[in-house]
Amino acid sequence: MNNTYLGLVEQTFNFPQEGLLVKDNSLHFNGLDIKALIDKYGTPMKISYLPKIGMQINKAKQMFANAIKKHKYEGQYNYCYCTKSSHFSFVVEEALKHGIHLETSYAYDIEIIKKLYEKRKITKDIFIICNGYKQKGYTRRIAQLINSGFKNVIPVLDNKEELNAYKRAVKGPFKLGIRVAAEEEPTFPFYTSRLGIRAKDILEFYVDNIEGYEDKFQLKMLHIFLNKGIKDDIYYWSELNKIINLYCQLKKICPELDSLNIGGGFPIKHSLGFEYDYQFMINEIVGNIKAACKKAKVPMPNIFTEFGSYTVGESMAHIYSVIGQKTQNDREIWYMIDSSFITTLPDTWGIGERFLMLPINKWDQEPQRVVLGGITCDSHDYYDSEEHINEVFLPKANGEEPLYVGFFHTGAYQDQISGYGGIKHCLIPSPKHIIIEHDKNGKLVDWVYAKEQTAQSMLKILGYIK
Repeated sequence: MNNTYLGLVEQTFNFPQEGLLVKDNSLHFNGLDIKALIDKYGTPMKISYLPKIGMQINKAKQMFANAIKKHKYEGQYNYCYCTKSSHFSFVVEEALKHGIHLETSYAYDIEIIKKLYEKRKITKDIFIICNGYKQKGYTRRIAQLINSGFKNVIPVLDNKEELNAYKRAVKGPFKLGIRVAAEEEPTFPFYTSRLGIRAKDILEFYVDNIEGYEDKFQLKMLHIFLNKGIKDDIYYWSELNKIINLYCQLKKICPELDSLNIGGGFPIKHSLGFEYDYQFMINEIVGNIKAACKKAKVPMPNIFTEFGSYTVGESMAHIYSVIGQKTQNDREIWYMIDSSFITTLPDTWGIGERFLMLPINKWDQEPQRVVLGGITCDSHDYYDSEEHINEVFLPKANGEEPLYVGFFHTGAYQDQISGYGGIKHCLIPSPKHIIIEHDKNGKLVDWVYAKEQTAQSMLKILGYIK
């Protein structure tokens, strides 16, 4: 028996996998020698590998093209990036290189849209899908965007009163969407999503408030999003079919309606044991929409998606050093890292999320069960289980070289939730952030986007330095 960490992984999973392989006992991520980056920049460190963004976008586009061809589907597919997953300019601009559209969630997103237009990263033909419960600052900016000539801005109504804001502020004809309030999973503490308009109210709302005003505004899109994501289970297919059937009913009295937005929800790999048949799911979604439209004898809608985590999640990794080892009792061995899970990967603490965790070096060492601990003084700053097992196994930290540990596919939401820079729990600094991208000649280059946070920057925020 091969009693090494590499042996354990090879016996448990199909390994190596796409984007992950071991060379000379060192892990490579999308072809990157992570150990070489550690030697160059040190830890803790965040890595953004931008080419992965385009790979994900193009993979989804191709799969939808396959499904449309297979089913002889008559509508078009539009890929939107959900900006709230990661607002960074290098992420959004990388995604835009691959012919996508954008979805916004708050007023300040519109300021990003304006900057992108100023930098000639987008044109006024791009679809801007405006979601969320909107305050005046948001609706005002949406109206300004429409009035400035953006042709495909679609504010998605979250409530009935929202329409009044656009009727007052938008000068010419404009497009509308309606978000349908989804039924939540049985495990939720409430029955219906707080977002959107109740499905049973939408037909009446359309007749009373939109029908007959086609010269001023037109209903173009129905939108739904399920917190659980796109999964092959009864709950997902039931909710999807509800909105498909609602589309068919509305289409018969609203000829302008031509788009169905199924939101986001594609999962990403958080374990070496991850299995998900993307093509099967896309085939089934496209097939279900076509079947319902054929039965109702209405035209098939254009399909929109709003993939956020799927777009950017697998492009990032967090790298730490094990700086100490503590044996607290007969069963628990603690590996202490040089950062904090609470401050750098808040989903591990807030919702019990599990990421793809692997050692960077020492793959030839014997594995052992450990608990990873952060350096804050909070008892919840730990990581003790993987997605596929209620344990963490890592190589024994033998020898002079530290053990380095990587958390992969961490690119969605972690910076947005923890806050980028600023003040963190126990004043733990934000780690350095390294960008890896192709230069103009197609060569991979790495550069420092942000240095590790300094004590002086925190003291200034806290008012100790004027």
